[in-house]
Amino acid sequence: MRSEYAGPRATLSLIAIMVIVFVLQILIRGITANFSFIPAYAFQEPWTFITSIFLHFDINHIFFNMFALFMFGIVLESRIGYKKFLFVFFAAGIVGNFGYMLTASDSQIPAIGASGAVYGIMGTTAALMPFAIIWIGAPMPMIVAAFIWGISEFLGLFVPSNIARGAHLLGLAFGLAYGIYLRKVNNRKRTRGIFL
Repeated sequence: MRSEYAGPRATLSLIAIMVIVFVLQILIRGITANFSFIPAYAFQEPWTFITSIFLHFDINHIFFNMFALFMFGIVLESRIGYKKFLFVFFAAGIVGNFGYMLTASDSQIPAIGASGAVYGIMGTTAALMPFAIIWIGAPMPMIVAAFIWGISEFLGLFVPSNIARGAHLLGLAFGLAYGIYLRKVNNRKRTRGIFL
């Protein structure tokens, strides 16, 4: 029996947690420094693969990440359920940190933010709903937007900045791969259903 969709509880919970953590970052010294992801110490402090996802640099950083998480999260969570949604979020966030580790110009520079996880959410959404129309300056299919994001993040790797392009790129790649996997699983279930 299929469980009914209970609303975007995981999406909203994640947003609420990150907003609370951001307020704590402002109020309590040391949170950002102690829980950021630093490639040089990643395996000495493995928890930072996850804790860094919940930290943000400033109000613009958290606003745009939470806006994207809300817009894509409520759509994806309603499609795949909160358990798979949370898997995508955390797995893409961790993979994104590996992406930053592989592309960081200096392994001592810390990284924070949910961008890798959010790009994973966008990637999975693009794989499952490739022809859904979104607006990025102009209306375009989701899969086209994902391709543009991927190209822009790849090109950004060669331009010095304070943006963790590698995290975005690998988070997006993971999300696309997981979305393709889910499509195949769903197709196999439909095929079996035809012959039962």
